[in-house]
Amino acid sequence: MAKRLLTLPELGLLIYMLRDKPEVSRLLALLPVAEVEGIADGGMGSLRFVNSNPYRRLGQAVATLRYPDADGVPVLATLYLDTDGVLYELDSWKTDGSPLQRIPAF
Repeated sequence: MAKRLLTLPELGLLIYMLRDKPEVSRLLALLPVAEVEGIADGGMGSLRFVNSNPYRRLGQAVATLRYPDADGVPVLATLYLDTDGVLYELDSWKTDGSPLQRIPAF
């Protein structure tokens, strides 16, 4: 998939998810220029952060949020770091498996 910058709704979601986490100023500073690629997930909104390290591995979850989609179906969003503590992936999962309609304003 093509690389791109975060959309404003994606950026707002990530800032909201990270707002109360300790020592996140480094991650927040990178968000406006972070490049991402969509993940083939049936349109649920998952993203992988672009990085030049070909040996990256999934690390720990740093934040999780549950919110309703426009149709009322719950969405579970989890933000992961890689094993080096760098933004790795935003995993979005809509509980009924349908495509995400919109990210609400946070």
